[in-house]
Amino acid sequence: MGSASTSLSISAVDYTVDPARGDAFYAAIRTYWPALRNGALQPGYAGIRPKISGPEEPAVDFILQGPEIHGVSGLVNLYGIESPGLTASMPLADEVIRQLTLSPAEQPALVSRPAEAAE
Repeated sequence: MGSASTSLSISAVDYTVDPARGDAFYAAIRTYWPALRNGALQPGYAGIRPKISGPEEPAVDFILQGPEIHGVSGLVNLYGIESPGLTASMPLADEVIRQLTLSPAEQPALVSRPAEAAE
């Protein structure tokens, strides 16, 4: 049932998950799965999820940054992958593998590279 996204002004960091918020999830899920039994949902985690667009900006799709962008061999950063990313997980995995296996000659020429990576 996706994340319970909440924008807050934070004065203190507290990653406690409030189990009482589960009631809203049960109600929403039962609109399409009425047989969901009580106790079936468990809180996962709470934390800060980086967004690649601001609150007043249009939503931006996810970003993948491989070695050709940041110059770190063996690292692919995946930013902003939310619910649609689950549907696209296999193509995303294929792209990560592709980026990790590119030789320097195969890396896109239109991508700006850090100076140390271009040397």
